[in-house]
Amino acid sequence: METLSWAEFERVQICAGTVTDAVDLPDARVPAYVLTIDFGPHGIRRSSARITQRYSKADLIGRQVLAVINFPPKQIGSVMSECLVTGLPDADGSILLAMPERPVPNGSRLC
Repeated sequence: METLSWAEFERVQICAGTVTDAVDLPDARVPAYVLTIDFGPHGIRRSSARITQRYSKADLIGRQVLAVINFPPKQIGSVMSECLVTGLPDADGSILLAMPERPVPNGSRLC
């Protein structure tokens, strides 16, 4: 495993945001949603997320997630993904979202 310096880790901006919309990504090779996420002072961003096995679109609205917000945008199908929503695979390989235990202000940075 390659190690990072503390300074390198500090450059990764992982922030909390609230999902305000979730729609199907129709042209995805693997089923995915397009999430619209409010990061408070960091603005509203969209992200493609392959989380359809464990979450319905309705379940996601109002849920806070943790996402990397300082990667460059990436074209995913017809959507420009502007952040990377984080999660962990469960025993079946389905992704479970990384989320704050309790509500925090949108834009709060993981430390």
